[in-house]
Amino acid sequence: MCGSELRGFQSRIAEFDARGVRVAAISADPPETNLEYRRQLGLTFPLLSDPAGDVLRRYDLLHAGGGPGGSDISRPAEFLVDAAGNVRWANLTESVIVRARPEDALKAADALTTADALTTASPPAPAR
Repeated sequence: MCGSELRGFQSRIAEFDARGVRVAAISADPPETNLEYRRQLGLTFPLLSDPAGDVLRRYDLLHAGGGPGGSDISRPAEFLVDAAGNVRWANLTESVIVRARPEDALKAADALTTADALTTASPPAPAR
């Protein structure tokens, strides 16, 4: 995981909170590694572990052998998932050097909120 990417999301956490978006990160690292990394970076959002790669495979994010010493790592990606578990937006990269920018996820959250408001708006009252 990229510390600068995680710190970028942490620095904008209030903006995510204001939109009702809960930030979480996941990696192939074991829980004890993520716990220490989370502490070192001062993250207030969850840093989840998937050392078996089950979730990473489900989202096609596992870069098998792509890490130091041939360890498995996750491809960088961001998702906005709604309360029902549906992926509403995804930003996937093919390269581990391309990282997420929190402003992209915030813009996507805003666009989804606007789109949802448009689809649930009441139709205009009939003319009299």
